Amino acid sequence: MHIDYRDDAAIAAAQAIDLYRRSTLGERRPVDRPDVFEAMLANASLVVSAWQGERLVGIARTLTDFAYVAYLADLAVDAGHQRQGIGKRLIEETRRRLGAECMIVLLAAPKANDYYLRLGFEHNPRAWMLKGG
Repeated sequence: MHIDYRDDAAIAAAQAIDLYRRSTLGERRPVDRPDVFEAMLANASLVVSAWQGERLVGIARTLTDFAYVAYLADLAVDAGHQRQGIGKRLIEETRRRLGAECMIVLLAAPKANDYYLRLGFEHNPRAWMLKGG
């Protein structure tokens, strides 16, 4: 299976929502709000996507200054394509586009803690959230 990784793809909100629903991330994102998804995609600093032909099978959506810190807001891989290295490669492609000293931070999904540990991330118990609305 050949996967193309791109940082220049025009991703429609409907495509992203479909992918998030096909991944476990759809449970924690506003998949019923295309307007929010449009803003999520339009305002991200960096979006690296994984494609099998014309089908979007993975995405890494990042907010960053490209020098000091990058917040990996979303890492989603189609459930049928998981455990094939796509998520790891999306993170590698994201890192390649950031400054050499730029750190990546994220909030892990409850079931993903071991995954990020295996990829070399360090656990930090000091994350805080102030939810909107």
